[in-house]
Order: sequence, then C-alpha cells, then structure tokens
Amino acid sequence: MIPGAARAAAPAAPVASAVRVPRSGTPAPSRPAAPAAPGVPGVRAAARRASRQWVRAARATWRERGVASLEYLGMLPFLLLIALAGIQLGIAAYCGEQAGTAARAAARTAAEPDPHADAAQAGANAVSGWVNPSITFPRSDNLTVTATATVRIPSVLPGLSFLDPVSRSATMPREDTTP
Repeated sequence: MIPGAARAAAPAAPVASAVRVPRSGTPAPSRPAAPAAPGVPGVRAAARRASRQWVRAARATWRERGVASLEYLGMLPFLLLIALAGIQLGIAAYCGEQAGTAARAAARTAAEPDPHADAAQAGANAVSGWVNPSITFPRSDNLTVTATATVRIPSVLPGLSFLDPVSRSATMPREDTTP
C-alpha cells in the first residue's frame, strides 16, 4: 500500500441486534422478559406459590422426622440375633478347643508310668473352670493311651440348647519303663 493514500472504506460489520430471528422466520427476544414490578399480581402469586411449596416441604420433613429411628428399631432384632449367633459360635469353638486340651492332658498323665495321679482330674484341671469336661478312656493297650473329653456347649439364650456336646480324643504313647 502507498503511504498517505486513502484507504478504501471497508464494509461495515453487521451490528448485533437485540432481536434474534429463529429458523422459523419469526423474531424472538434474545433474553426473557424482565419480571413485573413489585406490587403486580403476578409477583405476589409467584411468591405465594413459593411459600406454599416451602410449607409443603417443611410439612413433609416434619412428617418424616423419626423415620430413621423407626427403621433402626425395626432392624434391631435382626442385628441382635446376628450378634448372639456370633457369640454362640465363638463359645462353641472355645469349648472344642478346651475339650482337646483336656483330652491331651488326660492322655499324657495316663501314659506316665505307675504311680501317677488321677488322669481324668489332670484333664479337668487343664481347662477353664466353667467348661467341666467329662473324660473317659475308651481303649488302652501296652503301647498307647487314648483319652476322650466331652464338653457340653452352654447356650447364650437360657433354656435353648440346640448344639450337641463337643468331643475330642487324644492318643499318647506310654513311656518306656524298661531299664
């Protein structure tokens, strides 16, 4: 371009108008109409509707107060039943372990050379006091001694006994007493 020469006027850019023309060909406003001024019935009606909706929501919330507590109370018996079943299972496992301990202690004591203490009492002394095992010696020969301990499983719920007693056996070799 030559300096000092007048420039040709460029065509003017289209001016953005406040009216959009949709594809249907009818003009539509580019933004929603402004709300009516205060005191106009439309505004009061909208405020009343909003107030009623808030009151309805507050009533619904008020009616639902305590619903979670009632749901918890409904589930509480099932939760207690599951907890008691877990405790009962733990007691049954503990009684099985104590029966094994009593059988091993009784068989070990019975396998000692004469004179030895009462083997059944030694088995009962090896476990907790409330377990109270019943110890028998079903078979014994010159080489081994077998002791069987039976423990009754106490129930978590008094009066209900639905588990069979637990029995455990232990076999110990007799000590060699030959010189």
